[in-house]
Amino acid sequence: MRRAPEKGRYDDATVERILDRGLVAHVAFVDRGEPVCVPFLHARVERRLYLHGSRASRAMRILAAGEPACVSVTVVDGLVLARSVFEHSANYASVVAFGRFEAVEAAEEKAAALEAFTEKLLPGRWREARQPSAKELKATTVVALPLDEASAKVRTGPPSDDDTDDALLDVWAGEIPLLTSFGEPVPSPGLRAGIPLPKSVERLLGER
Repeated sequence: MRRAPEKGRYDDATVERILDRGLVAHVAFVDRGEPVCVPFLHARVERRLYLHGSRASRAMRILAAGEPACVSVTVVDGLVLARSVFEHSANYASVVAFGRFEAVEAAEEKAAALEAFTEKLLPGRWREARQPSAKELKATTVVALPLDEASAKVRTGPPSDDDTDDALLDVWAGEIPLLTSFGEPVPSPGLRAGIPLPKSVERLLGER
């Protein structure tokens, strides 16, 4: 499958928009001479990308120590079918960032990062649910990566063979958008009767 250099994007706005769209970041680093790649939920606040996890986590200990890391976030928007298999592709947006994470120790920044995680998952949820206790905060590591070395790649549009000889072939070509949506909420088995859906979930379902 052919890759084109014109897909590259280097402006902050594009990088930040993709990071905000993507839900999962894959974070790669080296541990004892071996490559490791771990998926994390992530959140961005201005020009810093945050991760969080247990203080007992090996990955969090390594990242908090400032070892070099690479972060990749990808959003797939659809399939691109061409007349030839060589030209098949996907429409997508991705970001790759390099650098060293820093352990977040300041209580104010740590709380802001945890709020950002919650609000990214579901806007409005931070104020609806119980917020972290001092014990929970102590057991949690938060790390931040300055987005100084980050770039994006974006592919949109139809296949690239409309203006080639392959366009004469009797083969269907075009785009198949990938659509994702949330289903009906499933209450927790232990949820007490009479507790309604929160406003944050109602808003989310209203956007489907």
